[in-house]
Amino acid sequence: MPSPLFKICGLSTPETVDAAVAAGASHVGFVSFTKSPRHVSAAAAAELRARVPGHVQVVLLTVDADHPALAELVAAVRPDLLQLHGSENPADAAAIRATTGLEVWKALPVKDGAALALAESYVGAVDRILFDAPHAALPGGNGLVFNWQLLAGHRHSLPWGLAGGLTPANVADAVRQTGAPLVDTSSGVEGAPGVKDVDKIRAFCQSARHD
Repeated sequence: MPSPLFKICGLSTPETVDAAVAAGASHVGFVSFTKSPRHVSAAAAAELRARVPGHVQVVLLTVDADHPALAELVAAVRPDLLQLHGSENPADAAAIRATTGLEVWKALPVKDGAALALAESYVGAVDRILFDAPHAALPGGNGLVFNWQLLAGHRHSLPWGLAGGLTPANVADAVRQTGAPLVDTSSGVEGAPGVKDVDKIRAFCQSARHD
């Protein structure tokens, strides 16, 4: 099995962006959601985005953003793709993809097999499904793990990725169990909520790469 792509999300400082890039992350993510401890302003995200080399994709994570606000964010940050983490349905996602012209990912919380059926409804509307742990205090970044066996052997109709409580200690096992082609971490490489740890970023990327 080839090594998966790996995304470090919720970055907020130059040092952690640089660490993720140096460690070989395929994607880096910035969060635009004021309730999150990982939230960065559009101006701050734009400054961080300028540090990211062209071979690494920049992901802007939003939660139920209205179209005018999203247009302003996209113009300011210039992400390579958008990650939708709210209640956006397939029609919403398709409209966002059409109006922005960007690749769009949709995060879906997984409680049981119903999430796999729901993912099918996004075929043609998004470019990737990100299977995440069920929502808790926030719609992501809660450090929770779901039952990976729900994904084992499943035939996906869309490109997909795995999120939810992934850490340097468990990411290799997660990939072995699910065959995930992309893994995404945020709280799993933090020393405190919203505070990324450069050593944990390096360790996560090494663990993901060596699966």
